[in-house]
Amino acid sequence: MPEHKPLILVTNDDGITSHGIRTLIELMKELGHVVVVAPNSPQSGMGHAITISYPLRLYPTDIFPDVPAYECSGTPADCVKLAKHHVLKDRAPDLVVSGINHGSNTAISVLYSGTMSAAIEAAIEGIPAVGFSLNDFSRQPDFSHTHDHILSITRNVLERGLSRGVALNVNFPSRGSSPLRGIRVCRQAHAKWQEIFDERRDPHGRRYFWLAGEFVNNDPGEDTDEYALSQNYTSVVPCQYDMTAYKAMQEMSNWNL
Repeated sequence: MPEHKPLILVTNDDGITSHGIRTLIELMKELGHVVVVAPNSPQSGMGHAITISYPLRLYPTDIFPDVPAYECSGTPADCVKLAKHHVLKDRAPDLVVSGINHGSNTAISVLYSGTMSAAIEAAIEGIPAVGFSLNDFSRQPDFSHTHDHILSITRNVLERGLSRGVALNVNFPSRGSSPLRGIRVCRQAHAKWQEIFDERRDPHGRRYFWLAGEFVNNDPGEDTDEYALSQNYTSVVPCQYDMTAYKAMQEMSNWNL
């Protein structure tokens, strides 16, 4: 493998057969050498889970022509770990990209997202990373309007780098009648899912619960990812895995501990 072209690891949480990862692979082939390590089944909502109680399976697959690819039985975070320490142990990737997710990962969803957890796992390892998501939950979403922005963002990351420990959370509006208006660097909106647990009964009369609810955005700011999407912009939120509340540390400095 020639060294002058960047090595790009592609993963996701929708599974290795999803339409979104195929789109991302084709775009990354324009920028460098691509290797794929992705879950063998959907892993949406797994967050940063890792597999510790079951064996991890990793099998090569020829699903993508001319691209070395592996399907993994674990989570998106597992995929990045296995890629770095086993599949690519002789050369660290220059970039990790995750997605394109079927559905947005704005606001608080970043904590639950397997897509972004893969990117954050790469950031933990000191590798620049980007998670891409499309605000379209249909089974056959149209990703074509995202191509230019994906290439622009990834080229900038490859050329300029990212601060250590930072990954980018990129969300696209669904395809509409008008072209995307541009790219905005944003903050994460203070918005969340208002959960409802629907109580049901199985055929044997046993009780179970089904998680439902609605997304509630009470953030009036015009500098958020949610606002950017609503205005037909691509949102880019720099994220970090250091969750220390530094302001709270200062406030607690005078506690009688």
